[in-house]
Amino acid sequence: MKVLLSFSICITAILVAITYNNNTHIPLIFKNLIPSELQAQASNLLTRYWNLDANSEQASSNSNNNIPQEQPPILLSPSNNMTAARAIRMAFQAIEQAEGAGARVRRSIGTPKLRNFSPFLMLDHFTIGKGAGFPDHPHRGQETITYLLSGGVDHEDFAGNRGTIGPGDLQFMTAGKGIMHAEMPHENEDGSPNVGMQLWVDLPKNLKYVDPRYRDLRASEIPVAKVDEGRVIIKVISGQSHGVDSVRDLAYTPLWFLDITIKPGGRVKQLLPIGWNTFAYTLQGTTHFVTDESTKPIKQFHNVVFQQAGDHIEAYVPDNADEESRFILVSGQPLDQEVVQYGPFVCTTKEEVYQAMLDFQSAKNGFEKSMGWQSEIGKRMARY
Repeated sequence: MKVLLSFSICITAILVAITYNNNTHIPLIFKNLIPSELQAQASNLLTRYWNLDANSEQASSNSNNNIPQEQPPILLSPSNNMTAARAIRMAFQAIEQAEGAGARVRRSIGTPKLRNFSPFLMLDHFTIGKGAGFPDHPHRGQETITYLLSGGVDHEDFAGNRGTIGPGDLQFMTAGKGIMHAEMPHENEDGSPNVGMQLWVDLPKNLKYVDPRYRDLRASEIPVAKVDEGRVIIKVISGQSHGVDSVRDLAYTPLWFLDITIKPGGRVKQLLPIGWNTFAYTLQGTTHFVTDESTKPIKQFHNVVFQQAGDHIEAYVPDNADEESRFILVSGQPLDQEVVQYGPFVCTTKEEVYQAMLDFQSAKNGFEKSMGWQSEIGKRMARY
């Protein structure tokens, strides 16, 4: 019986690890349960498919991200009385890597450079072509925000939920106590890839086991603010900008999500909630970010992390620039809690992570419908 249990746990760990290549090593507690010959098989599989070392543990703890002891309310300075622009804490390029089944991603949050920037867990700028995608996989303990820039992506889960998002659309998914789903791209007639952003947001500890839910936001529903005589266009996906207020009930963890385009000669000052963690990810062109002490030009595919001090960010594009710039600006309320993540499971203790793996393997405590479930859209992978 012990051998069978060890074998089941081992296989579950391998399958979860193969689905993800971030934080996907077998925890040490499982090494004590898995026979040495099966450990070797797991190591060979991980090395073969993901070039990982299955003998190391990677459970990350959120310990030094300047999280306040109490979660502050949403405090804003009057828009006509901004005091200090936020300084840049760091800026770095997101390097493209393989992810899922044939997808390519530029990951910035969730890397050694920036891990668990509360409440943000991971940020992927993904490109998915024909024959690639994210077939059936589980989640627990986090929310995901998928923002599609071009193409189309289908979604399906074990509860019978289905949906499709197109260019400019968003899907907000709360995994809560457990979900198993698939995300698969369209096959575009012109052969172009499907491109978008996916942000993982941590759930407050007391909401880790809520029921899963989805909220779609269509491109046509997103309000727009225009600044500096139309030289700056801001899609207010969540939050506030220059008198435009967006839909609020999109995620349990409070956050603002803005898509900002600046034409040559344009300049913007964007107010931010006081004390929230904020970053910008540059999608196009070169954006000049202004602080009280300096100006820093940032090229595309960079993540710009701002200090908490200050109540706004300021950015512009010079008159003589060759092209406009575009970036997403995201701000979220920090959570005063530990982060222990193993692939798709985000908890606050190692024991909770082990329990999540056991719950998924035994189809209980939120994963009851996962036993024997297979998505229809995931079957597309078999055609290639």
